[in-house]
Amino acid sequence: MPIEFVATSKLPTAFGDFKITVFQDPQTGEEHVALSKGLDTPTDEPVLVRIHSECLTGDAFASLKCDCGPQLQATQKLINDVGQGVILYLRQEGRGIGLTNKIRAYALQDQGHDTVDANLMLNLPADARRYDMCNIMLDHLQVKSVKLITNNPLKIAALKDQGINVVSRVPLTVGLNAFNADYLKTKHERMSHMYNKEDF
Repeated sequence: MPIEFVATSKLPTAFGDFKITVFQDPQTGEEHVALSKGLDTPTDEPVLVRIHSECLTGDAFASLKCDCGPQLQATQKLINDVGQGVILYLRQEGRGIGLTNKIRAYALQDQGHDTVDANLMLNLPADARRYDMCNIMLDHLQVKSVKLITNNPLKIAALKDQGINVVSRVPLTVGLNAFNADYLKTKHERMSHMYNKEDF
């Protein structure tokens, strides 16, 4: 997916001052965002990076069904505290199935099905996300190696497959609550996400 740089601007936030950079696929119009801090001077040192897929319900509406919103906010705070880092905010809602299908999957979860089975019951993949845009975005920001903020080993593998130098993993366990405990347990048991047993 050949995405292209579109524009960049300063973005003051509740967690500190950042720079926001927009990229777009000229064929589909799909947009992705890099939220960065402390990268005005190129560095050879590893940079804190989180690959965060869009989650309207969690990021905007503070849903308790997932941990997406708390992860996004905790990452912004961490990057601001450290003084350098990047969030690649990818527009692939619902692990790539889109908002409508995500809510359909939520309805099945309300009936007792877990997040993986709900997707499969809709004849959709458990995870349809892509990461081929990340290399272009990081190259534009002149990030040569990353310390990846994630609990998902498949994401590490996907980035390495794109030629991105992932030198370490930074765990991020926030936002656990009574409403998303089963969801996170499913991600741990069926999708290899790295949580500790005591987290549940």
